[in-house]
Amino acid sequence: MEFLIYFAIILIVPIWASSRVKSTYKKYSKVPTSSSMTGAEVARKILNDNGIFDVTIEETRGMLSDHYDPRNKVIRLSRDIYHGRSMAASAVAAHEVGHAIQDDQGYAFLKFRSSLAPLASFGSNSSIFLIIGGILLSWSGLLLAGIVFFALAVLFQFVTLPVEFDASNRAMGQLVSTGVIRNDEERQTKKVLNAAALTYVAGALVALAELLRFVFMFVGMNQE
Repeated sequence: MEFLIYFAIILIVPIWASSRVKSTYKKYSKVPTSSSMTGAEVARKILNDNGIFDVTIEETRGMLSDHYDPRNKVIRLSRDIYHGRSMAASAVAAHEVGHAIQDDQGYAFLKFRSSLAPLASFGSNSSIFLIIGGILLSWSGLLLAGIVFFALAVLFQFVTLPVEFDASNRAMGQLVSTGVIRNDEERQTKKVLNAAALTYVAGALVALAELLRFVFMFVGMNQE
């Protein structure tokens, strides 16, 4: 039973979340907003209305590769979002601006995530070697070290959740207050943002399931 639950979390949950995001994006990328603004125009308007003039907006390659780069103060929008005039384009662009607003206002969780990023990256890259080495050598100390490093990557995943949810909440408020969407368009926009949030929830659940599996291995090794 435990294996089935683990299998469902590791494989089924991410696939379902990814499918939900793509289908929702595809649906609402065909629904225009009443303002007919492009994603890039939406991003610039919200930035300007919040007095943020040191953040640039760039077009980037890939599908749904949109992100905010706090080090270089750049919002990078994929081609369809940058040029799109749809509900999906406005929602995604506004979400990334939400991160820029967080950065401008010194949002605590964003600052914590940024400071945690180097450790999480190191932990994610190195932990698997320590864990595999600990298992192959039956060395619980090495396995424990790998678990600690992997836990940093898991922590990063969970710290990301409030950052992303807050950015989406800010996006909804800004889209309405700046007149990009009407009140009767809120429900559709929320569906895009909620679908995107599922990928982060799925990622966090997968990471936690992996961490628990390694912890159980460690406990089992020390009971032998």
